[in-house]
Amino acid sequence: MANAKAKKTQRQKKKPRNNKPPKRKAARKRATATSQLLRIIAGLAILTLFVVAAGVLLHYLLQRGNPPLGVTPQIDSQTTRPFEIYPSVDHPPKKTVTSAPPVHPELPRVAIIIDDVGYDRKVAAKFIRLDKAFTISILPQSPFTKRIAKDARKNGLEIMLHQPMEPNEYPRVNPGPGVLLTSMSPDEIIEQLNANLNAVPGVIGVNNHMGSKMTSDAPQMRQIFSVLKRRKLFFIDSRTTGDSKCRLSASLLQVPFAERDVFIDHRQNSAFIHKQLKELVRIAKKHGTAIGIAHPHASTYDVLQEVLPEMKKEVEIVPVSRLVKTVS
Repeated sequence: MANAKAKKTQRQKKKPRNNKPPKRKAARKRATATSQLLRIIAGLAILTLFVVAAGVLLHYLLQRGNPPLGVTPQIDSQTTRPFEIYPSVDHPPKKTVTSAPPVHPELPRVAIIIDDVGYDRKVAAKFIRLDKAFTISILPQSPFTKRIAKDARKNGLEIMLHQPMEPNEYPRVNPGPGVLLTSMSPDEIIEQLNANLNAVPGVIGVNNHMGSKMTSDAPQMRQIFSVLKRRKLFFIDSRTTGDSKCRLSASLLQVPFAERDVFIDHRQNSAFIHKQLKELVRIAKKHGTAIGIAHPHASTYDVLQEVLPEMKKEVEIVPVSRLVKTVS
């Protein structure tokens, strides 16, 4: 009997123990699950940051590229710079062809306006130094409005206000700070326009930035022209729409006026810019004068720097104020 009890005790001693107590095992499972969850969250966070960074980079690269017709927002090295919207079908002004010889055997006259200036002082300085006959049109609430205006005046260039106006694409496309909208009251239009004019030192004229909807509204354009009349400023119609009522309003209020003939660089392609400059010269030779609008792009600067010496053999580059007149 004693031997049987002894053997039973030995068997009990040899019985394997549980590896871990139940509580410690459960705690370890919870720790493992928590660790796995943290790794998943960290992985998702890294993936999200990568996707966001890739999206920002892609957006930047797309905005830095060549804008198709009808798309204007681009990213400048300083901040957002709203470039022009171009009509899908251009509507150049109608000019009267005269067969009579010129009174004076002068070269045809061409004015070149550099629009959308104000967001990059270095680029503006390059165009200012390129030719003193250029006209610089400055956006009203851009970072370098006053500095660029000062640089332009110091170098003898004419300065215009590049007035943002409502396009047909608004609000999907925003013309930028200081915009004049068709929903504004006459007092609001006058107040905003005066504020914009006061923001650009030395301004002698105005042209529209975008504005396909606003420039089609005769009553509101008359409101705008009444301010220009009081300030003795001229107006250049950028002609972003074939429905423009600018000439009619200028005639009614007797504001000195002219219209854009050629957009020079709405396609950022050197061959295209060359072609547009030739078209500008052709129009000037045919009608005696022509106005071209360019923008502060590197490719535009390079082409102008290349072709200006030859252009000046065929036409005279003049400030745009020399081509405005009171229309009937």
